[in-house]
Amino acid sequence: MRWRGNGCLFVAAFIWGTTFVAQSVGMENIGPFTYGAARFFLGTLALGLLWLLAGGRKYMPRSAESFRVGAAAGVLMFAASALQQYGMLYTTVGKASFLTCLYLIFVPLAGVFLRQIIRAEHWAGAALALAGLYFLCVTDGLSLGRGDLMELCCAFFWTAHILFIDRFAARAEVIAMSLAQVVVVFLLNAATALMFETAEASAVTAAWFPVFYAGVLSTGVAFTLQIVGQREADPAPAAVIMSLESVFGALAGWLVLGEALSARETAGCVLMGAGMLVSQAGGYALASWKKRRGQFAGNLERTANR
Repeated sequence: MRWRGNGCLFVAAFIWGTTFVAQSVGMENIGPFTYGAARFFLGTLALGLLWLLAGGRKYMPRSAESFRVGAAAGVLMFAASALQQYGMLYTTVGKASFLTCLYLIFVPLAGVFLRQIIRAEHWAGAALALAGLYFLCVTDGLSLGRGDLMELCCAFFWTAHILFIDRFAARAEVIAMSLAQVVVVFLLNAATALMFETAEASAVTAAWFPVFYAGVLSTGVAFTLQIVGQREADPAPAAVIMSLESVFGALAGWLVLGEALSARETAGCVLMGAGMLVSQAGGYALASWKKRRGQFAGNLERTANR
């Protein structure tokens, strides 16, 4: 079953990575909040259908708590997705994908505020990511660009969102909770778009494919694949595969939009990717190695005592 789980996560990472291109292209004629409203409206329909197919209506009383948790998570998700979407007006798809994925490092580091032990691989991963951030985004004046800074803030909000979900998801129904948070994100995007943006129906219709790709494939299909994949894959390979989202984003930006990274920026991407892998998979790999070493030593001892 592990190969199926890994395959599901690989496809999910590919969809999420290439969605950065859809987000960029989708804003050619409409504003970021209008795009977000259209995207998460379709996401609501996709997850709503998934919830109905899973028999959600039969468990409405039990789903009430899940809806409340999901609604609260939706506020954090709106902040993260809005910063990501708006920041892409001022930065490239490749940079946005790598900066967003910094949550893979921020999540374990945030454990210090939860009185958890921060292991050596987390600090090593953070150091590599910080060096990568310098090469990827920091200019000669030691300043971050406007879009890069927004994407960095977006990663912090994704971190808060993940920690919130981790705290409350154990007693919630996953699909009901996810449906509630997507509905909240749609409503907040729609309200913000009505206040600050003007979009004609024809402009929204012209962006139907990027909206469909992000709304249905990213929110509905990739979400389902993530659930299946994480249930069947080992943690370390899962972390490595999911971090490929940033690589797919950079490649898609280059192939579809013609966005090229300089040698300095490429070095930054490599360092940040290495930091993600070390932070997420290093501890698990070390624990597995120690376990195998202990088993090998035990086998040697039993052989010597025969």
